[in-house]
Amino acid sequence: MILSLAFPAIILRLTTFHPSLEEVKDESRVMAGNEITVTAATEPLYQLLSEPDLPLAAFNSSIEVYRQLTEKGQIINDKVITIIDFTKPSDLERLFVIDLVNGKVLYKSLVAHGENSGENYATRFSNNPNSHQSSLGYYLTGKSYVGRHGYSLLLDGLEKGINDNARNRAVVIHGAAYVSQRFIESNGRLGRSFGCPALPEEIVSEIIDTIQEKSLLFIYSSDRNYSKNSSFFNSFLSIP
Repeated sequence: MILSLAFPAIILRLTTFHPSLEEVKDESRVMAGNEITVTAATEPLYQLLSEPDLPLAAFNSSIEVYRQLTEKGQIINDKVITIIDFTKPSDLERLFVIDLVNGKVLYKSLVAHGENSGENYATRFSNNPNSHQSSLGYYLTGKSYVGRHGYSLLLDGLEKGINDNARNRAVVIHGAAYVSQRFIESNGRLGRSFGCPALPEEIVSEIIDTIQEKSLLFIYSSDRNYSKNSSFFNSFLSIP
């Protein structure tokens, strides 16, 4: 797989963690079409994160989508990406906020899935209103606001037919008392939402402040329907 790094911003981030790539910091050489492999570009940063629970496939895909969207000017908050790993059960921390500038995981947190997506594992996903299921795929974060669940964060789904009803469904990031170790100890799993990636109340404000205003969020799963139908995920897999 080849990752064509066509702009300086992400190269400066990646070369910080991969000294052998220093030569591509020269903008003229970059714009001439220098190409490096996905593994060469992202694995050093992934290793620096020292987070074995973060799935490498989701991280590599996120970096490629981040590259594409940054190049198009769609990402404004370009210092972080957020990955939610729904291959893991709800009683494990499965949300990761990654600092691309300093190469570290800023937050690792519990996160809830939709009540109709499954019990401890999220196995069913939907883009339909009133489904009360989670939606997979890539999102851009929006503005923060105070609503019925307190301090919350708007999300815009980027994948048509997969998560582009997020606004209509009021799928947002918010805090919830059912996202806690206490709830897990009593019930064997987290509580579930109506489709929102709900977070622990004690850290939701910090995370929202960090990732708001058009940063990249990827809700990941090994779901076959998603991997078959997602143009974003497949654009990464099909890179020659």
